Amino acid sequence: MKLAIDEYAQLDSPLHRWETRCKFIGLIVLIFAFSFVQDIRMLPAMVLITAAIYAVSRLPVSFLLTRLRYPSIFLLVVVLLLPFTSGQTVVMSIGTLDVRQEGLITVLLIAIRFLSILTIGLVLFGTAPFLTTIRSMRALGLPAILTDMALLSFRYLGEMGNDLRRMETSMRLRGFHERRLSKRGLSVLAWLGGSILVRSYEQSEWVYKAMILRGYGQVTHTRDEFRASSSDVVVLVIILLIAAGLVVGDILYRHA
Repeated sequence: MKLAIDEYAQLDSPLHRWETRCKFIGLIVLIFAFSFVQDIRMLPAMVLITAAIYAVSRLPVSFLLTRLRYPSIFLLVVVLLLPFTSGQTVVMSIGTLDVRQEGLITVLLIAIRFLSILTIGLVLFGTAPFLTTIRSMRALGLPAILTDMALLSFRYLGEMGNDLRRMETSMRLRGFHERRLSKRGLSVLAWLGGSILVRSYEQSEWVYKAMILRGYGQVTHTRDEFRASSSDVVVLVIILLIAAGLVVGDILYRHA
């Protein structure tokens, strides 16, 4: 199992060439601006901004669709429930179920914000090597323990996935079929989950001891490898102005 969130980090696009610290600040601020939007009239602007940024990044559409697949399952649950449970204004009825206007508006807001934020996040981490992004976060003042945890989590989630795949293959070769819901099947799946947790804990202990033996935790001084040009700063200012425009526009719409 490979997360491969940075498999297209070597492409050549304006976002790939954008200095990593400026890109991190600009896109994170834009994500927070997206999360602030509450008025449905701001959604077209949000979609347009997201589509434009993704087009400029030159990342393949398949890259986005593949990584939207599993998070969209949680979104689907909200989409199926909210129109029938939230609000008072009934716009149509399906059998004994009433579809409410407030629920539809809430679903639209949640769905567009969710997809826009996730897309911008994929652009952020997909247009530079993950290690470079982590270093830029460290250069911006994020505590070392947090950047180290992020890097190790990214690295060993893949290892855990590989362990899980090997164990599932071994179980299938021994005649276990996880699609058969039974008491024995549930107990076997519970054992599988427990084994993965124990193996992960043991591996984390081995990795930590190996890091300590190699001097982890000692204070080191490294030179700043990031250099922002004037064009990088100009692009950052433009993105910040766009984010501010979204927030101000949303406030004005809500108080109009």
